[in-house]
Order: sequence, then C-alpha cells, then structure tokens
Amino acid sequence: MEPIIILFELAVLIFSVIVHEISHGAVAYWLGDETAYRMGRLTLNPVRHIDPFGSVILPLLLSIPVLFGAQPIIIGWAKPVPYNPYNLKNPKTGAGIIALAGPVSNIIIAFVFALLVSFTGQGLAISVAFTYVILINLMLAVFNMVPIPPLDGSKILTALLPDRSPIIDFLERNSMVLILAFIFLGFSLVGEVVEALYGALMAFTGVA
Repeated sequence: MEPIIILFELAVLIFSVIVHEISHGAVAYWLGDETAYRMGRLTLNPVRHIDPFGSVILPLLLSIPVLFGAQPIIIGWAKPVPYNPYNLKNPKTGAGIIALAGPVSNIIIAFVFALLVSFTGQGLAISVAFTYVILINLMLAVFNMVPIPPLDGSKILTALLPDRSPIIDFLERNSMVLILAFIFLGFSLVGEVVEALYGALMAFTGVA
C-alpha cells in the first residue's frame, strides 16, 4: 500500500471521527444540553477534536503491518464530546440516543459515498477513494456498537437494561480486559460484519 493511501485513510478517519463526535454533541444539544455547544465542540475544526494518540499515533501504529505486505486495520477516535446528563429530561434514555448518534452518523456517511460510487461507477480512482471512505466509516460504526465500555454500544445497552443491571456492572469492572481481548481475539468479527454491510450497501445503491 502506497504511503499516500495511508495518509488519505488517516485523513478520512480523522474527518469521520470528528463527525462522529459532533453528532453526539448535536443530539445532546437537541435533547436540551448545551455543554458541547458552549465548549465550542460543535464545529468541524479538527483542532477542537483531535486526540493525539487516538486520532494520529494509534492509526499510524496500526499501519505498520503494511510494511510487511499485510492489510492494516485503520481505527481510532477523537476527543469525546462532553454532555451533562442532568440537563436531559430522561438521562438514561437520552444517554442511549446520544451514544447511538455517533455510529448512525458514520452509517450515513457510508451511505452517501455508496451513492457517489453508484454515480461514478466502479474502477475509477475517485470511486476507489470513495470505497475507502465507506469501509472506514462502516468500521467505525460497527466497532463503536460493541457493548463494552467506553464504546457507544455499552451506553446503548445501559439505556435498554434495568438500572443497576449486573451485566453493566460486570462490563464496567472489566472493561479494559474485555476491550483488549476483543481487539486481539474478536476483531475479525467486526471485519465480517463490515464486509456484510458493505455488500448490502452496494447492492442497495445498485453498485453490486
């Protein structure tokens, strides 16, 4: 893989995680909390969102396998957009909706670029670039839906389960071990789900 492609994927990742986090803040604002708005986080300015490790260092480290001819996994995150649950009418349900907004934003981006591929046709350089955008956003959406803290899926699960659920308590107490175990042992499942979603998206937009 050419270095220029890795840099392009990094740029796409940064943009996508920024939109992901802005979506959290925008939905929180819609639900009555102005924390993100007052902190100037409802902006596409990357300076307000980039996390040095999660947005730059980790994705570059994950690109190392390309030096050995392997396909790298590009994943990362931006600074979380804060919100105050006490400003929400229903803090528990609101937290779940806010968490869901991030993955949904990535699905929307993937859908829009799938439409662009259908308009441009496959095989062109621009359609290949669009495909990278689709895959990275599907990866972000699926990975963030994993119900392990601090991923969005855990907040959605918390909103669905009864208060003080032993499942949530277990996940929170063992989150670090579980997330590391998932990354090293179960991340292939994310790839399989992404592949299935990509195929469905291409079929829906008339590409495949």
